[in-house]
Amino acid sequence: MTVLHSAPRLTRIDGLAGTLGEALGDHLLDTLEAHGELVLTVRRESIAAALEMLRDHHGYQQMMEIAGADYPDRDERFEVVYMLLSLTKNSRIMVKVSTDEASTVPTVTHLWPNAGWLEREVFDLYGVIFEGNQDLRRILTDYGFEGHPFRKDFPMTGYTELRYSEEEKRVVYQPVELAQEMRTFDFLSPWEGADYVLPGDEKAMPADGGAPGEPPVSESKTTESPKQTGAGAKTDAKAAERVSAAAPAEEDSSVETDAPKPTEDEPGRAEREGKTADTKAATEPKDED
Repeated sequence: MTVLHSAPRLTRIDGLAGTLGEALGDHLLDTLEAHGELVLTVRRESIAAALEMLRDHHGYQQMMEIAGADYPDRDERFEVVYMLLSLTKNSRIMVKVSTDEASTVPTVTHLWPNAGWLEREVFDLYGVIFEGNQDLRRILTDYGFEGHPFRKDFPMTGYTELRYSEEEKRVVYQPVELAQEMRTFDFLSPWEGADYVLPGDEKAMPADGGAPGEPPVSESKTTESPKQTGAGAKTDAKAAERVSAAAPAEEDSSVETDAPKPTEDEPGRAEREGKTADTKAATEPKDED
């Protein structure tokens, strides 16, 4: 039985930018088609109206994700990206707005209830304020956390660290103390080698003052003939010689021989000395009666 579905199997964005751009009108700032995806940039104050229009009139029923991005060199350094899905058109689009630390972004919790959790995540990690969100609390970081971890000006080590104190029987916060300074990396390939001598490689320096790691020889040895490898008729004949004529491994083992008799069955065996019991008698079960 063939099941037909109204949604197309493949997503097509041909002409979609023009259709949605005309519908959004003054709300739209820019459109971008790249890698088979459509990205719409709208005005920050118009984001709720634009998303409502896309949901009610163009079939983008589901809010799949709200993500943040940080570009510190821009005047409005943060971007908030809304990812919409149309089940009836099998189409995904992204709508984004720009903001900064002081400017707020209108909430869309009245359009999609799951937007409350997603806006809390962007607020927690980037510090973007969503105006109208009635429960804008941190959702990923710990209680009392200061700062926003995904900002690119946030220190890699953080400001404070937490640990469990056996003395106070609770989790305590304290300033981060590094045992060593932050390392710097040159990002060179280990196969190419560094231009400088690494600590501990001084002994590997060649006597002629060449580059580190090079063998202290003028010419490398090569094998150009079988004679240099030691192979030849004499070597083969030497390998074929017997090591020992009496070696057990070289005796003819094709003749089958009887197994040796047990020691207990030998009639000429001397009697045991001491209190050692006979093996046969010692292994027989005792009569409990």
